[in-house]
Amino acid sequence: MANERKTVAVLYGGKSTEHEISLLTAFSVINAINLKRYRVLPVYINQDGRWIPGSEITGKLESKDQLLLHENSKAEHAVEHWIAPSSPVDATSARPDIVFPLLHGPNGEDGTVQGLMELLNLAYVGSGVAGSSVCMDKVLMKDILKTHKIQGPNYLSVSRFEWESDAPSLILVIKRSIGYPCFVKPANGGSSVGISKCVSETDLSAAITEALLYDSKVIVEEHINGREIEIGVLGNHELSISVPGEIITKNAAFYDYQSKYHEGNSTLVIPVHLSEKVLAELEETAKRAFAALNLSGLARVDVFLREKDQRIVVNELNTMPGFTQFSMFPLLWQHTGLSYPQLIETLIDLGLQRHDDKQKIHYRIQC
Repeated sequence: MANERKTVAVLYGGKSTEHEISLLTAFSVINAINLKRYRVLPVYINQDGRWIPGSEITGKLESKDQLLLHENSKAEHAVEHWIAPSSPVDATSARPDIVFPLLHGPNGEDGTVQGLMELLNLAYVGSGVAGSSVCMDKVLMKDILKTHKIQGPNYLSVSRFEWESDAPSLILVIKRSIGYPCFVKPANGGSSVGISKCVSETDLSAAITEALLYDSKVIVEEHINGREIEIGVLGNHELSISVPGEIITKNAAFYDYQSKYHEGNSTLVIPVHLSEKVLAELEETAKRAFAALNLSGLARVDVFLREKDQRIVVNELNTMPGFTQFSMFPLLWQHTGLSYPQLIETLIDLGLQRHDDKQKIHYRIQC
């Protein structure tokens, strides 16, 4: 029994602007996962939010288009059996051992899918409801980091209601408290979608209007002069830290969508040389931020190494970072000594361990 393959349900796609990135991630992970150790069941969530299961993966995929399942796909497993089982047999035999949610952005990385897994008492990879939700909302994340005295850029939030009610006053407040240049981002989102760098009032107005297309709340942050450094964290209680990497953008004002996903627009330097003092501060800050935000499994910690004083300034933490074999997070671990397939197995093991720990919690009063 101990040698039986674990069943891993891989969720990908999603009702998100990062749908396409999720497909790339799933394609890479499925092709790297050890099919002798794991039984892999694909579950495609289309852009309308419908869950479509596919047949067990039995070999290498040739294209990510093979993951675009249709509702008439014939699959041996049905998602409804583990979401709403009609019999005790369905509830046990059809359930995967663990769910790997390779979803980026809202409706997947924001605690929604994690909440469903908790209700179903299913093991899953990554952080729980609270950590996932808070890290998706950049304002809440920075509020918590600030409470824990973890330094980040100066920021303020603007809701759609506030913007439509009195945009001129908000522009004045931003000019006085944040200044130019500044960055405008949707509060909930990723992959640099809807993010703009602003150097004037005209830029700011257009940027907030655009960001509000993707969320009902935006965050405005000060520009930090410095190097963009990223580091990986693995673990539940005992944390491991990867080597750091640096992002060097070419012909771009910042690490935008084009720089991230189009070849030649950026360079990743791994590992990057840092002084012992800076490296120690970076590693300690990454661990503190991971714990403060109640994360588990994995996170990529993005920081600035501020030019004027060589101090670490935390930009954000990503609970399901880009995960193709060419993405920063897996590359950081590869240079640390953990291969891509080993990283996937480690995350599955961490998810199973976290689930086992939660089974020790009592939901009835012990007399």
